[in-house]
Amino acid sequence: MTSVHLQSFPAAHPPAIPQVPQLGLPWALAEAQTFHLQGVGRLARAERAAAKQCAQQDAPAYLAAESARLAAVCSQLAGEAQQWWQALVTNDEGTVCEAVNTAFSDNPAAGCAVGVDGSVLSVVMRQQDLDSLPTQTAGLTPSGRPTLKNLTKRDRLLWWLTAMGSNVVATLKEGFATAPGITAIDLAVLTRLPGTQRLGFVAYGRWTRQAIEGTPWRNAEDALRFLDIGQDVACSVTTTASGNLSSTIKPLDTTRVTGLQELLDHAQDEPDAGEPSLADLDISLGASSRPDGGNPVVDPYRIKSFAEWRQETCSAPPPMPSAPPADPTALVPGQTLVLPEEAWDGLHIAFGFAGADADLTLFLTRDDGRVAGDEDFVFYNQPSAADGAARLLGKRPEGPHTVERATVHLSALPEQIRRVAIAVNMDVDRGLTCGSLTSAALHMTCMTGATWTFQPPTDPSIRAMVVAELYRHTVDGRPAWKLRAIGQGWADGLDGLARAYGVDVD
Repeated sequence: MTSVHLQSFPAAHPPAIPQVPQLGLPWALAEAQTFHLQGVGRLARAERAAAKQCAQQDAPAYLAAESARLAAVCSQLAGEAQQWWQALVTNDEGTVCEAVNTAFSDNPAAGCAVGVDGSVLSVVMRQQDLDSLPTQTAGLTPSGRPTLKNLTKRDRLLWWLTAMGSNVVATLKEGFATAPGITAIDLAVLTRLPGTQRLGFVAYGRWTRQAIEGTPWRNAEDALRFLDIGQDVACSVTTTASGNLSSTIKPLDTTRVTGLQELLDHAQDEPDAGEPSLADLDISLGASSRPDGGNPVVDPYRIKSFAEWRQETCSAPPPMPSAPPADPTALVPGQTLVLPEEAWDGLHIAFGFAGADADLTLFLTRDDGRVAGDEDFVFYNQPSAADGAARLLGKRPEGPHTVERATVHLSALPEQIRRVAIAVNMDVDRGLTCGSLTSAALHMTCMTGATWTFQPPTDPSIRAMVVAELYRHTVDGRPAWKLRAIGQGWADGLDGLARAYGVDVD
């Protein structure tokens, strides 16, 4: 409560646009063959040969079209990013307030940017109520035994004032870090007043970037310096002639600052009044806020399927549907099977789960079980590898579960890629383990509708797990791909998993 001002906040910088996924002809050919072979029987040799010939003709045009479209998307994103950055550094009000409020959204004392005037930002902060603080503190008896001691009114008030100062300074530091064109912040602090439980302003003032960035912040007591380094600072907690803190908190006169009384008049005192209110800023913007359940973020580099491209360019009817798929094949740990050739041109992977968040990752390895380079590690910051042959497709809620999808074109993988490890990892910083997952299941489907499922163990001792593995093999003298269910992992999470496959995690 009294040390958040000791944090440092990274300075804003121009947005970095992710690179366009690299696509290759083997990937495009696999996509085209998957499309053209749908509905063609395995024994219809002439039809299959004709379908493959059509795929070879279409694949270069499909590859060129998707590469050009993605390059155009990248160019558009770069232009939009430049416009946004220019608006931020020139203090466009909407851009600055949105950026600052996003930065404030996880603060323990909720802050809200409400306007920009030139290079001055206005912020309202919701401080924890004094009545919510404990009235006792840990202590020792004369004989050294632990006990609870009652806090005096002034000690409790000093605690509350230090916490307020700490949050004020942290809010100012984060505001300046987020908005590089802002030179000063007008900040006013709201809280519920003791006794009446009515909202009131208990501190306000103006603090310059120079004052905040030029002041050393070394310990909790430094938080009280916010009273001395600001301009026209007013605070409900005052110092008496004898040097002691006042024992009561009274609302400040809002007529001294234009707009404060109007803001207070329109504030709802009850958080359940049916309208957004300043009284529940700490709920709507604080660390306890929950996702609003809105639409998931769309991947700007989503690759159009061959079917989408063909329909747009050729207006061709969709292929005939294949026969209804057989029942899924459930696998047990250690079980292996040979994948049909139809799975080589497109194996769709879906990892569904509930209970906690997890991330799907892929490792494309050589015979020694290690990646040739970090570019063969597919994860949320690098969602594509091998010119598109292995790709994450994103994560989204589906009913009561979350599902993250991926696709692997085995026939498009370079010859040196001998294995593909399909893994999941938990958020180590939050202390989550695979035991936090419920209803976890891996589903793999190929173009014929054949599906394989595996429910990995939810082991509370591990934080990253290889769920399954695809690997090259030889069956009856012919090349093949096999699938193995595994369900084993590492206690130290993604770092340990990545190191085991030769990824540099430094």
